[in-house]
Amino acid sequence: MIPFVKAHACGNDFLVIQENLAGVEPRDDLTRRLCQRNSGVGADGVEFLTWEGKRQGKIRLHNADGSIAEISGNGTRCAAAWIAYETKAGPGDEIVLETDAGPRVCQIDDRTGPVFLVTSAMGKPEVNMANLTLGGGERIEGAVVSTGNPHFVIFVDRPNFYDYPWESIGEEICTHIAFFPQQTNVEFVRMISGDEIEIRIYERGVGPTSSSGTGTCASASAAIALRGAAPVLRVIAPGGVQTVQWQGPGYEIRLTGPAELICFGETW
Repeated sequence: MIPFVKAHACGNDFLVIQENLAGVEPRDDLTRRLCQRNSGVGADGVEFLTWEGKRQGKIRLHNADGSIAEISGNGTRCAAAWIAYETKAGPGDEIVLETDAGPRVCQIDDRTGPVFLVTSAMGKPEVNMANLTLGGGERIEGAVVSTGNPHFVIFVDRPNFYDYPWESIGEEICTHIAFFPQQTNVEFVRMISGDEIEIRIYERGVGPTSSSGTGTCASASAAIALRGAAPVLRVIAPGGVQTVQWQGPGYEIRLTGPAELICFGETW
């Protein structure tokens, strides 16, 4: 049996499994099997955790399709929440997690039952303008953003997302030849005010998701760098609200949001 913890951050859900307890099945196969919504436990990905009982560890993320991703901001926060639970960490305590995008320091801000409010240092984003031509000849202007993993951010100048085909556009851009072979995450940003944006996310290896930590950071950094948004920005996704702090190029970006432990269990 394989023990796991299931957690979510704004609806973006993950299984956290200790690497030494995950058995011998190849991690990509195991992830695909466990992340199935109808025949498995169900999740957007699995964080495989190497942990020795301290407030630090190493995680490797597999997306729901089995592919390896450099990092997930929400997945990192979920793993940090579980370690905080196990080590009885409280406000002000820090959890340090090594990821494939480098170390991430997660500070516990608050806790209410199984819900932890966590602020994570998410590295120094890079924002560059870019243009793509889609299969039908349509040209899309956006920003290539690196937050330790790749993103393409598009500003949508509409009052809402209801009549905008962001899912189909996101799917095409995700696998666009410009991003071959690693593909890219795609975010769509609607400016609400100078200090608030709304986003939609097409996540590499998953598809449309209710939230994304790195996608939130990518969207916010693009809004701050290219649209003059405030350095403290509320980011609204379908799954909930996160807050980003970024002073601009050369500075580290900080992401604050909840992570909730859903259940502990065992699976085959």
